[in-house]
Amino acid sequence: MFEKIFKFSEKKTSLSVELIAGLTTFMTMAYVLIVQPNAIVGAAPEVIDVNGVLVSREAVIITTAIISGLITILMAFYANMPFALSTGMGSNFMFGAMIQAGSISLAQVMAMVLVTGIIFVLLTVFGIRDLIVQMIPKNIKVAISSCIGFFIAYLGLKDAGICDFSAGLGMGDFTNINTILSVCGLLLIATLTAYKVKGAILIGIAVITVVAIPLGITSVPASIFQVPSFDTVGSLMFQFDFGSIWTAEGAVLMFIAFFGDFFSTLGTVLGVAKKANMLDEQGNLPGIEKPFLVDAIGTCVGATFGCTTVTTYVESTSGVEAGGRTGMTALVTGVLFLAMIFFTPLILMIPTCATGPALVFVGFLMISGLADIDFSDFTESFGPFVMIMFGTFMGSIAAGIAAGILAYVFIKVVTLRFKDVHPGMYILAIPLLLYFIVG
Repeated sequence: MFEKIFKFSEKKTSLSVELIAGLTTFMTMAYVLIVQPNAIVGAAPEVIDVNGVLVSREAVIITTAIISGLITILMAFYANMPFALSTGMGSNFMFGAMIQAGSISLAQVMAMVLVTGIIFVLLTVFGIRDLIVQMIPKNIKVAISSCIGFFIAYLGLKDAGICDFSAGLGMGDFTNINTILSVCGLLLIATLTAYKVKGAILIGIAVITVVAIPLGITSVPASIFQVPSFDTVGSLMFQFDFGSIWTAEGAVLMFIAFFGDFFSTLGTVLGVAKKANMLDEQGNLPGIEKPFLVDAIGTCVGATFGCTTVTTYVESTSGVEAGGRTGMTALVTGVLFLAMIFFTPLILMIPTCATGPALVFVGFLMISGLADIDFSDFTESFGPFVMIMFGTFMGSIAAGIAAGILAYVFIKVVTLRFKDVHPGMYILAIPLLLYFIVG
């Protein structure tokens, strides 16, 4: 049956290889179930948004597992490609920080995510994505990911206690056992990665969590198995507030969520496909519309469950390296994600000294694109520099990306290099400028 559905012979693979590949992909990206609640709720068990909606860590874990599983399984059967999906790193921290700060509600966030998902669906269906790719300059695309990476690393350093930002920039307390464990966790993940151990982030989180138990930082739950409560999940579902998102700030946030997902998906799909030798002679992926459409649908469906933007994960590369070539790899990964909804107590016991270093390392993985920025041309590199500095030191991804794009357009204009800027960028600069004036 699986041979007929996934065509193992045609892809030169087998069921056993695909099963191992699916498990490998899951192991390398399962950390999202730990990081996502940290992004949305923070270190607390729960947070109440400005509209009084209770957002708990347990609910975020369960909905993330459900959406990751269902959308990855959709990728398996519809696209027959070894790509796994979950909530993307970047927009989750941006929106989560705003929810925790009380500056935005969960319903507003989900309305924005749904709008961006619908736009993505329409652009994919009508084949307009190529025009979008041409409008945004390469260095800005690369810098968006790097800006988000530095912001995530900042949050990780804060959660880990390695840095103290309570009174500006400062060093953490390195006599504190939590900080010591965080440093050990970061070094462990780095060492495992250097030795190319699959699932380095997940292993690092698990080891530090186990060490933290006898130290009294965390404790083993009474039961590791738990049937999820519908009331818990239901508190996040169908939360939409469309009336309050049509502002300058809302436009910027939706822009970031959309383009972050758009370019992340494009780069990840092509990158993973290249590893799997799925690209044609021109470097294109035949049938790329299918993974794009699944990604877009995932964002729309995820919004109804209270999940931030869903995107294709670069960790899918690990499954491809293990031999995965078909949707069977994605199917296995998806099923494992769904199984995790019954083991939320295990995830809830993980302390911030274990997740903090993981966030720092995720940030590192996202800034690797800096190597692709053209620093030989000042007019090309100034915008990305402004973007990263504003995003990091202002503690706002939205402000960083808005400032970076405005700086790019400005420096091109004052150097009389008007033609370097796509007409659409001039139009985009208007709402971004309003973001700073109104916000």
